[in-house]
Amino acid sequence: MFRKLAFLVPLLTLCFLSIVHSAEAAGTIIPGLDIGSNDPDKVSNTIRIILFITVLSIAPAILVLMTCFTRIVVVLGFVRNALGTQQIPPNQVLIGLAFFMTFFIMGPTFSQINKDAFQPLMAGKITQDEAFKAAGGPLKQFMSKSTREKDLALFMDYAKMKKPKKVEDIPLRALVPAYAISELKTAFQMGFMIFVPFLVIDMIVSSVLMSMGMMMLPPVMISLPFKILLFVLVDGWHVIVESLLKSF
Repeated sequence: MFRKLAFLVPLLTLCFLSIVHSAEAAGTIIPGLDIGSNDPDKVSNTIRIILFITVLSIAPAILVLMTCFTRIVVVLGFVRNALGTQQIPPNQVLIGLAFFMTFFIMGPTFSQINKDAFQPLMAGKITQDEAFKAAGGPLKQFMSKSTREKDLALFMDYAKMKKPKKVEDIPLRALVPAYAISELKTAFQMGFMIFVPFLVIDMIVSSVLMSMGMMMLPPVMISLPFKILLFVLVDGWHVIVESLLKSF
């Protein structure tokens, strides 16, 4: 369904542009169609809707790859797999928790973008290009803190880019994938540390069952209540969320 919607967005845009071109050729006056204008009031509502739909089509990629969402949702997935509770908590709960944690952590960055880029653009004080550069600054600062130099150098060297003198000079097309794989590595490291105590419980239960001759009894059935009990006693969700917050 999402693939169909993503395909319809550019198709509808092309249809609209063809209608506009035909109207202009026929001498029809279309008010507020000055796309290149820096004044938002001069842009028609139709253009605003098309731009809004276009932004929504790429919003998931921006949320996943340019924020802390990736690390959070991967770590929460590791927690569920380590517990062995199958689909509990369900995916909707984990993604919802990761979503709101992302907005909580990214709050200062989003506020800076709103202050330096969005509000001046809406007031007509800066151009669209200036707003894009102003919005990219806080995002680059945030992503660069969690990006490993080795991962960034991989994409910079592949594209034969010059070494940047400061963070603002790093192009997003190299910083975003470098940040993504750095986040995945960090998330897997945290996931390994989460798996260790539950793995010990599984090994202990398996050894006890084998020593008692109960080899036909699945160890998971016995170890699952103990893992849940341990997770509750140590206030696991609080510990996991606290560790994620401190990791940023």
